[in-house]
Amino acid sequence: MERRIGVIGIVIEDRKVAPRINEILSAHGDVIVGRMGIPYRERGLSVIALIVDGSTDEIGALTGKLGNIGGVRVKSALVTR
Repeated sequence: MERRIGVIGIVIEDRKVAPRINEILSAHGDVIVGRMGIPYRERGLSVIALIVDGSTDEIGALTGKLGNIGGVRVKSALVTR
């Protein structure tokens, strides 16, 4: 299966869902190369940027689970390696 490398951006509008997000990220830790999280207090948001390396299915499973959480927005950009 072809592997891809990319970036996933996660915007969290409600910090109460943070434990669920961390649970999902831990479950998919095998495709996460790096993570940066920034609280954007002035806007009442938190932003997480992930660098990922995995198959389209693996990355899609991660983004799909995150995107199903209320108050969370997810975008990804992937390239073929």
